[in-house]
Amino acid sequence: MAFELSPLPYPFDALEPYIDATTMQIHHDRHHGAYVTNLNNALAKHPEMQSISNIEELLRDVHTVPEDIRTAVRNNGGGHLNHSMFWTIMAPNAGGEPSGPLADALKTSFGDFATFKTQFQQAGMNRFGSGWAWLIADGNRLSIESSANQDNPIIEGKHAVMGVDVWEHAYYLKYQNKRADYLTAWWNVVNWPEIARRFAALHK
Repeated sequence: MAFELSPLPYPFDALEPYIDATTMQIHHDRHHGAYVTNLNNALAKHPEMQSISNIEELLRDVHTVPEDIRTAVRNNGGGHLNHSMFWTIMAPNAGGEPSGPLADALKTSFGDFATFKTQFQQAGMNRFGSGWAWLIADGNRLSIESSANQDNPIIEGKHAVMGVDVWEHAYYLKYQNKRADYLTAWWNVVNWPEIARRFAALHK
């Protein structure tokens, strides 16, 4: 069963003015689309892998993937999983602050929302080259990490409830090399209800 590129849950221009429509279209259709194509091409070399349809399962057990396609699966499978999450944790008319159990966990883990926000943005800024910054949940304890390229924390047995893409293709058309400006603007499209749902799902 081949993996598929799902459509965006909103129009390409829905996150304007914070993320421009051209960037969204190229990012989704070309970059994410290429990860899906390359992942399927890699898996096609091993028919025994065709029964795996869960990308999280595939990456969680990436050490069992045949060695000749393992790097391709890690890179392209990670790109598919990361972006599939990324589109959903953004939304038009979003931003602000979370509420409920997620807000409580952020306060317990970081002291207050402002401190969390500062530390999360620093993680994105300090990631050298291309990669992601993540909010990791371990029960009610939250922590911030970053990873290179398209690695997802699930490879290390961790659970990300939120992540921001700091590859230049995520922001360069609008912000050029100003990653800080992109990250500052990004808070205006953060879909806290979806992130809270992801957090709650880990406690079922």
